[in-house]
Amino acid sequence: MNRPHYILLPVSPLFIAFSLFCAFLLNLLPWGQFVGVPDFVALLLVFWGVHQPRKVGIGTAFFLGLLMDVHDSTLLGENALAYTLLSYFAIMLHRRVLWFPIWTQALHVFPLLVMAQTVQLLVRFCVSGKTPGWFYFVESMIAVVLWPLVTWILLAPQRRAVDRDHTRPI
Repeated sequence: MNRPHYILLPVSPLFIAFSLFCAFLLNLLPWGQFVGVPDFVALLLVFWGVHQPRKVGIGTAFFLGLLMDVHDSTLLGENALAYTLLSYFAIMLHRRVLWFPIWTQALHVFPLLVMAQTVQLLVRFCVSGKTPGWFYFVESMIAVVLWPLVTWILLAPQRRAVDRDHTRPI
């Protein structure tokens, strides 16, 4: 099935900041300690790292990681390290990932999210000597399932109309 390829309008930096703020608020909700709830900040960092690597980079990831460290009361720098590596690899893969269909993109995002969780797990293991078990990685699988929805929602403001109205300048 041949779908049309949309030419996207430039994204507003305010929209990027608002989406990252909303993801941070979703991580602040008390459901964050349940098994299977994805890390929304990590998911959006990967999304914006793939789609807008010049606007959301490693510095943003580090700052959001420090905020998550303070919120989670974890070792300072645990989430910052994981988010920084996540953002770096997302930026590194951004040209390749954008050529694929949405579900193949999700399969490329999955190892990035697992890697970020593995870094967090290794830091926690070095500090406390405890591991949460294999269900810890269910969060990455849920985030990959949410990838098409997140992509559709966050790219919606940038899409042009399919049937162009000749009275509008864009």
